[in-house]
Amino acid sequence: MSTLPDAPAPRPNRAYRLARNSWALPALAFLLLFFAAPLIRNTLTSFSGAEEGSGQYFDNYIRLFTDAFYAGVLLETLKVSVLVTLICLVIGYPVAYFMVRYAGRWNPFLVFCLIAPLLTSIIMRTFGWEVIFARKGLLNLFLMDAGLISRPLDLLRNPVSVYIGLAHVLAPFMVLSITAVLQGADRRLEEAARVLGAGPWRTFLNVTWPMSLEGVMTGSILVFVLTNGSFLTMLLLGGGTVKTLAMLIYQQFNLTQDVAFASAMGNVLLLIALIGLVLQSRVVSRRRAK
Repeated sequence: MSTLPDAPAPRPNRAYRLARNSWALPALAFLLLFFAAPLIRNTLTSFSGAEEGSGQYFDNYIRLFTDAFYAGVLLETLKVSVLVTLICLVIGYPVAYFMVRYAGRWNPFLVFCLIAPLLTSIIMRTFGWEVIFARKGLLNLFLMDAGLISRPLDLLRNPVSVYIGLAHVLAPFMVLSITAVLQGADRRLEEAARVLGAGPWRTFLNVTWPMSLEGVMTGSILVFVLTNGSFLTMLLLGGGTVKTLAMLIYQQFNLTQDVAFASAMGNVLLLIALIGLVLQSRVVSRRRAK
């Protein structure tokens, strides 16, 4: 009579580890060398503009917040960021809603159409808008052929062209953020609201919109932060008509060569981005805790 083989002895319970902690050292060294060290250097440089022995290390920050011109540029930066975020939300939400609820088998193709422009250089995309908005560009030729205008419009070097260019560049981030959340939304709640007598708009405002708010917040923060640091689109399409901190940093480095003041502006931009990320994180955490 054959006997069954003995069962293997149970292994001692040990915490699962993918790799040793020492394997993280190269990545940690990379982050310290290329991210932490430049930030520290930039912060120290922003305090170095004061005269020797004066002890006024916050001169650059005080000038940035108290000088009427620079304070106006700071407000203009926030205004442009907020407006571009709202434009992207107004454009992006219906697109995301259509992709999730109605696109069906065409959804992958629409996602490709959204992502494909991101694979090309932002300079090429901006030059494309220059071709459209130029005095002899496609838009002016169309309007003149249609008899709507008698002379070409000066659409370039105009704030409107800046807003259109930024919305074109950044709207995909809004759409993809909202799409990811809408795909996970429980549609049974919407059906329950409709069964209980709510109309389409009331169902959207009381059920769909709250469920997609996390994606709206994530997309808004992404667009807001990216607009804060946007430079090429404002330079090429705006030609200096829209002055933001990113444009001033460029001027301080290349024209006046006031590196300390430019560093202070960069730190303020970074602080604005961090505040936005913290607010987004708190709102999302609070909603998940409910």
